[in-house]
Amino acid sequence: MCGRFTLRHSGEAIASTFQLHEVPQLQPRYNIAPTQLVSTVLGSLNSVHQLHQLHWGLIPSWAKDTKMGARLINARAETVGEKPSFRSAFRHRRCLVVADGFYEWQRQENKKQPFYFRLQNDQPFAFAGLWERWKSPDGEEIQSCTILTTEANDLLRSIHNRMPVILDPKDYDLWLDPVVQNTESLQQLLRPYQPESMTSYAVSTKVNSPTNNTPECINSL
Repeated sequence: MCGRFTLRHSGEAIASTFQLHEVPQLQPRYNIAPTQLVSTVLGSLNSVHQLHQLHWGLIPSWAKDTKMGARLINARAETVGEKPSFRSAFRHRRCLVVADGFYEWQRQENKKQPFYFRLQNDQPFAFAGLWERWKSPDGEEIQSCTILTTEANDLLRSIHNRMPVILDPKDYDLWLDPVVQNTESLQQLLRPYQPESMTSYAVSTKVNSPTNNTPECINSL
């Protein structure tokens, strides 16, 4: 699964990477956790890219309340087109979840050791995401999202058997295009990222607590 990630880069760097219409005002985040707001790029018919802040944990439009969102922070790429919670969003409401690193934990004898993963060039990238719009009985609206996961690549396999889907930049427009509803072509994008383009290292257990949001979270041991 993907349960924690980072977005450390400046608004200018994010705007350049994702060709945003405006430069967002962002603070560095070293320990983004479920139920928090995350930076996303949504698909649009006019192809204008804007950053949106969505609740991490997808709340299906038919859910009775928001509690389901805490259980739907991830969606398995292999079954995303079949699951009732995700299949409509997979066809109609895809997004990019903006990040520049993520954490996974390795089970060791007496503890779970966190590791930090990022690209070799340490540039921002996008997880494949889905989003939904939920309305409460009194009219409150919440926009929420989930991150797709796939089988681990060779770099992650010894740490965890799953990894978030990192999209190739050349596939951003296809993933975001709301007109594209061919699930077979979309499924082709949901593959493990090339391990030679990534790096990883062990980090402090400070990241275990979502209240810790400092550069120390990503420092190598």
